[in-house]
Amino acid sequence: MWRLLLLLDVLSDGFEGCNALELPQTGTEVFPIGLRVPISGFRFTEKQCSNGVSVYLGAMEQSVAIKTLAEWARAGRVVFTVGDLAKLFPADQRRTLLAALGRLVDEGVLARACRGVYVYVLTGDPGSDVIERIAVALRRGHYSYTSLESALSEYGAISQIPVDRLTAMTTGRSGVYRTPWGTIEFTHTKRSPADILENTRLVGRPLRMATPQAAWRDLKRVGRNTHLVDARALADD
Repeated sequence: MWRLLLLLDVLSDGFEGCNALELPQTGTEVFPIGLRVPISGFRFTEKQCSNGVSVYLGAMEQSVAIKTLAEWARAGRVVFTVGDLAKLFPADQRRTLLAALGRLVDEGVLARACRGVYVYVLTGDPGSDVIERIAVALRRGHYSYTSLESALSEYGAISQIPVDRLTAMTTGRSGVYRTPWGTIEFTHTKRSPADILENTRLVGRPLRMATPQAAWRDLKRVGRNTHLVDARALADD
C-alpha cells in the first residue's frame, strides 16, 4: 500500500509522521501525530515539498521478496498465483503488487507462466514437473489428472503428440494455456471425485495419472486421435 507521510522526524528504526494520507492523493484516511512506520524491508523515495518531506512507502524491496520466495522454494513451492503472492505480501494493494511482480519478472526473479500465475526462477530450472505444478495452480480446488494423449504416450500407446503439450482432464473448466514450459490443455469432465480417484494413479508428480483404460475412455469421449492409439499396448498394461 502506498502512503504519503509528512515527516516530523526520522528515527533509527523507522519514520515518525503526521497527517499520513492514503493515496491516491484524494486520500481519506488521516493518521495521528506520532505514527511510527518501520523502515526495514520497504523502498522509500523522498521528495521535498512546501510543508515538509513526502515519503512514498511502497512495495517490499526486491531483497525481501527474494528472501520470502527463496524460503518457499526450499520448501518445494515455486509456482504462485497472484492470490498466493497477495497473501505473502499483504501490505500491497493489487495494483501495486502487480507492478512489483512486473519488476521481479524484468529482473529475472519470477517468470510469468501465464496470466495470473508466476514461477520462481532465480535459482535456475524450477524442475521437470513445473508444467504440472502450473496446471494444479490454474485449477486449484478442482480434481485434475493427466489423461488423453499425454497419458497414452507415457503408456506407449500413442506417439504422435508434441512433447511440450500436457493434456489433462479436470472438474474445472476447459481451456488452453501456453507457458514457457509447454502448453496445458484442460478438458472438462463430469466424472465424480470417487470415479476419478478410482481410475487414476499416483506417479510421484503433482498430477495423478489416468490408468490406460481411463485415458482411452477419456479419449473416446472427447472423440479425437483415436486412430493413433495402439490398442495392443493398452491390453499389455
